Amino acid sequence: MKEVIEIGKRAKEASYELAHLDTIAKNNILEQVAQELIKQSASILEANKTDLKNADKIGLEGAIVDRLTLNNKRIEGIAEGLNQVAALDDPVGQVIEMNKRPNGLMIGKKRVPLGVVGVIYESRPNVTADVGGLCIKTGNVCVLRGGKEAFHSNMAIVTVFRNVIDSMGNNPDMIQLITDTTRASSVALMKLNEYLDILIPRGGAGLIQAVVNNSTVPVIETGVGNCHLFVDASADLEMATKIVVNSKTHRPGVCNAAESLLVHSAIADEAIPLIGKALVDAGVEIRGDDRVCSLLKNAKPATDDDWGTEYLDMIISAKVTGSVQEAVSHINTYGSSHSESIITSDYGNAQYFLEMIDAAAVYVNASTRFTDGFEFGYGAEIGISTQKLHARGPMGLNELTTIKYIIYGNGQVRG
Repeated sequence: MKEVIEIGKRAKEASYELAHLDTIAKNNILEQVAQELIKQSASILEANKTDLKNADKIGLEGAIVDRLTLNNKRIEGIAEGLNQVAALDDPVGQVIEMNKRPNGLMIGKKRVPLGVVGVIYESRPNVTADVGGLCIKTGNVCVLRGGKEAFHSNMAIVTVFRNVIDSMGNNPDMIQLITDTTRASSVALMKLNEYLDILIPRGGAGLIQAVVNNSTVPVIETGVGNCHLFVDASADLEMATKIVVNSKTHRPGVCNAAESLLVHSAIADEAIPLIGKALVDAGVEIRGDDRVCSLLKNAKPATDDDWGTEYLDMIISAKVTGSVQEAVSHINTYGSSHSESIITSDYGNAQYFLEMIDAAAVYVNASTRFTDGFEFGYGAEIGISTQKLHARGPMGLNELTTIKYIIYGNGQVRG
């Protein structure tokens, strides 16, 4: 596709300039963009209103509309995230290792940008700013291909970035948005090996698997979030109820929201009615196994499919397990290696859970909703990686760099 190829060419050219901007210049861009987002909030919200009207026309509802929606508080949060990124240490140029060989060679590793980062994502305009900010800080050009649902919002945010970058005497092609939102542009981006160094999908399982299976550009797989909470036999039930409700209902349409509840059989008779009532009162539909359904009249019978489903909605599956070992086995079978939590007062069980769960983030006595670059102190994240190569968990600044070997010699030749 001509537009995508042209964008790729311009991105590659801009990457040489951005890679060599110093930290002060990059921070100035981010701080100025943060200010302009607040100043331009009215026009951004007007663009978002257009997207929301279009979403309503085609019948979108629930979690996807929540992810799409911007308001003044969310714009302020986006701006705060950019300021936080600006305040963080710049990883680019850091020498993270230097060793002297017996022949006198000094061999080190230095952090450098990845180059050109492509991101394919769905209806989340905050991703536009998060990716733009993190990429600029790490010296990476970004090529964005957002969903059609958020097109006007994405364009408004990218326009702020580009205007600021241009006004400061830099190449605005450091950030670009593909305007074609058809499937053809996504396919073209997946094949843009000549100009793209890495491709990151952010969205539902269908989008992620389409990119993983079809891209010839190296992919960092960001995760579907089938996140679990296990209420152990020794759990403080008041704490457990608070954590479960927060994990499920705080923002049900995001990847770190809880989708499945496991409860130890020793406390099921007390815990299921207590936690279940709190969830139902909050508007959550519960799909449970036989024991859960016998203890909670509002629960619907779960099917085998429910254990592996990321609902992204006010629905949770629930199951009673006989031990922490059984809970871990269930989670490792049905989980998506994203975020898992145990609520317990038993140190041994907590440590067992931490060691045996295969996930990017594992919690003891805390909500899964904290798996987030902002909450982890990264300002933002480009995605939550659930794979094990290159990056895992919230992808902050370090994860957007690679290494270059630097070697100092004084005339050595190899014999």
